[in-house]
Amino acid sequence: MVFLIKVAIMGAGLSGLACAITLEQNGIIPTIFEKREVVGDRFVNLEIFLSILTKPVTDVISFFTENYGIIIHPVSNIKNLHIYSENEKSKIQGNLGFISLRGRDSDSLENQFSRQLKSKIIFNSKHTYEELLQEYTHVIIATGDAAYTSKIQVFNESLTVSLRGATIEGDFDKYSVCAWLNNKLAPKGYGYLIPLSEKEAQIVIGYPDYNGIKNINEDQLWENFYKEVCTSLEQDLRITDQFKVKNYIIGLCNTPRIGNTFFVGNCFGSVMPFLGFGQFASILTGIYAALDICGKGNYEQLTHKLRESYKNSLALRRGIELLDNKKLDLFVSGLEGKLGERLFNSKYDFLRIGGAILRPITKTK
Repeated sequence: MVFLIKVAIMGAGLSGLACAITLEQNGIIPTIFEKREVVGDRFVNLEIFLSILTKPVTDVISFFTENYGIIIHPVSNIKNLHIYSENEKSKIQGNLGFISLRGRDSDSLENQFSRQLKSKIIFNSKHTYEELLQEYTHVIIATGDAAYTSKIQVFNESLTVSLRGATIEGDFDKYSVCAWLNNKLAPKGYGYLIPLSEKEAQIVIGYPDYNGIKNINEDQLWENFYKEVCTSLEQDLRITDQFKVKNYIIGLCNTPRIGNTFFVGNCFGSVMPFLGFGQFASILTGIYAALDICGKGNYEQLTHKLRESYKNSLALRRGIELLDNKKLDLFVSGLEGKLGERLFNSKYDFLRIGGAILRPITKTK
């Protein structure tokens, strides 16, 4: 029996657009419903594809091009990673990953993906999931909001985090990323600097909203972090723009597919808890959902490794949360030299191995 496949995609973010691209490649033209006015209608920010987090894939740009026909133009590749703790620092070199641009910019990943599409995008959409379910044979939930998933099914929330960031002007190596592991700057969290160009970069701190951290003076944390970045880079950096995100949910959906409804991106649980990046998994969930609809795979089976990666990443986060600044000093100093470069440039997935070891210790199921 032949029936007409009609696919509705709720959300024009990375996962929804990746799904649409893959459907089009297989002869299915979906309709995309976006509640905002344009693609990428959010604050501009920089993110990274870090190869140590995507193994066995070490080059995500060629991976998506050669395997799925999706073209990504990064801001730059990452050659150097500088990691700072309270009293130590390390430098790691190699083919470490790529920098990407997100949000309200014509070169953002969202806008890059939209230019690879022919599908209709309905902006300022008020359509509900229930309405689309009656009109379309398949619905992709790609709203980017875990809270939306929790209306439909159980969403297993692991933690919420607060983020604060700024665009800064100075002199930067556009191929070098910096990270800070220091509980005085970001309790049980992290800070990072990602360059946009040789004159502009973005700095961010992120930390969990645990009891005891919630009530901390966030303005003082931010001031301390900003001063530390200036000290580490030996520059007086000028802030040109700022953003805040409060209570951002990190978690994993209970079921990737319910009937002919697929949960992708943040609605699936693509943000990896360890360092908070999730672009790689987000794009894959969109692709995998499309392949299932096209009869080329089983979504639950295809996303199984992503679910395991999430759990390993959560175990790593819980493990590093146990470290005080003295132990973070030891950790960072241990990454200096050949050990760190072997860890980051090896073909082996040491984070998967480390996460698997830590799961029973941290009671991560």
